[in-house]
Amino acid sequence: MTPPIPGDWVWLARIRRPQGRKGEVLAEILTDFPQKFAERRQLWLLHEGVAAMPRLHSSPSQPADSPHPPREVRLKNHWLHKGNVVLHFEGMESISDAEKLAGLIAAIPRAERAALAEDEVYIADLVGCTLVDVANADSPAIVGEIEDVERGAGPVPILVVRGKSGEILVPFAKSYLRAIDLGNRRVEMALPDGLVDLNAGA
Repeated sequence: MTPPIPGDWVWLARIRRPQGRKGEVLAEILTDFPQKFAERRQLWLLHEGVAAMPRLHSSPSQPADSPHPPREVRLKNHWLHKGNVVLHFEGMESISDAEKLAGLIAAIPRAERAALAEDEVYIADLVGCTLVDVANADSPAIVGEIEDVERGAGPVPILVVRGKSGEILVPFAKSYLRAIDLGNRRVEMALPDGLVDLNAGA
């Protein structure tokens, strides 16, 4: 199968290290739907590239002239393990095989991404959007650009926003959310008074 063009990848997991002695690898989960691993057999392994990329972000992972083209693999087995996922690919049968995969990204073409309901959004798609505080409807305030999304630190994802004075951490709570316009790369939230100043530089 011909791999998608750069920019059409969705990252599912980042391989960390061997897990076990039969070629399995431990990987950090980067997808909003880890349960979908049960439905997937064909995956692609990508080199992360020179430039660091935001976690969970679906965007170009390979320059056009990359010396490391995407590699198609077949998922033999998987299971969740302490907040991560263990992956076992066909043809990987030893620790030495698994060691060669460390640092690679397990991905799928964007066209194969799971469909969402009309009122849902991929967290990864928020990266690059402008966050606007509309708590004061008469005077909306631009907080900054969403650079990353952190999960696991609390009950809701945390938006990492680059504001005028530096990094700002904003909880992506449904009670704050007012509108998401991915076409115009804009997210509107009604933030509690003082939250931006409190979390700036946290």
